[in-house]
Amino acid sequence: MKVLYAFQGTGNGHVARAQEIIPILKKYASVDTLISGHQSQLKAGFDINFQYRGISLLYNKTGGLSYRKTFTENKFLEAVKNIRELELSQYDLIINDYEPLTGWAGKLKKLPMIELSHQASMSFPETPKPEKKDFFGELILKYYVPSERKIGFHFENYHPQIKKPVIRHKIRNLNPDKKGHYLVYLPSFADENIIKVLKQIPVEWKVFSKYSKVQVKIKNVEIFPIDEMRYLQYFESCDGILCNAGFETPAEALFLDKKLFVIPIHNQYEQECNASALNLMGIPNSKVLNLQEIMQWVAADHHLRVDYPDDIEEILVKEVLVL
Repeated sequence: MKVLYAFQGTGNGHVARAQEIIPILKKYASVDTLISGHQSQLKAGFDINFQYRGISLLYNKTGGLSYRKTFTENKFLEAVKNIRELELSQYDLIINDYEPLTGWAGKLKKLPMIELSHQASMSFPETPKPEKKDFFGELILKYYVPSERKIGFHFENYHPQIKKPVIRHKIRNLNPDKKGHYLVYLPSFADENIIKVLKQIPVEWKVFSKYSKVQVKIKNVEIFPIDEMRYLQYFESCDGILCNAGFETPAEALFLDKKLFVIPIHNQYEQECNASALNLMGIPNSKVLNLQEIMQWVAADHHLRVDYPDDIEEILVKEVLVL
């Protein structure tokens, strides 16, 4: 069996999931990989056969999705050309983790494809969403990758076709401890905006930044360039995690029984949906870097125990690699 695993390079979650899934797939099939997008800070750690610029959502530095950047800095005509020219008929199955080029090529050419992603979970009506729907956000979730066969990942099993998160073994193998500091990963905010708020809260903050090239400490706020090994070290030993309302980082924080506070990226509907789901689980969130709310969270002793089994191989064998 010949499989193409296509995944999105915007954000780190898709890459982290691919790091777990691809070695398993290679036990059962011949696997090629394709990535599109250009906003991930994680290195893949495996061979990539095809790489495209693709279409990425782009952000400003105040916590929001930038429509201007998204529409002016993406090369849409190049993406359309790629879709038309992609030759995928040699594959028995395309596994798609929210990658639009193969998604549309597969639909137009009627190729065997399954979407295996967090975003796929949003298509099920049982998935929690904000009371106020975002029409444009719903359109993106529906048409960014047009797939008929879907298996989604989410914080809970809201539907039989929605599975618990894939927790990478780099996280599963950690020995969580609490050493008094808090880890921050808010790539949608500029460092100066983060420092301005967090220096007023008297605990140690370890901030990982995609903007900083050097390590710097301002009062109780220490800024680090993106470094996976150091990030995992502080992830393992922190008391709590302050991050955007993506999927993988909050899921990993819950798995390690860390206190969690999320700030959805403004105008990013998927993150607003994630924040709604986490809110139902008792996880606090805010639309902005709110000093008072973060102070209250630091002072509180709130934890949520979850059960995220290591069952991705069983899912792949029984539900994905079945034509």
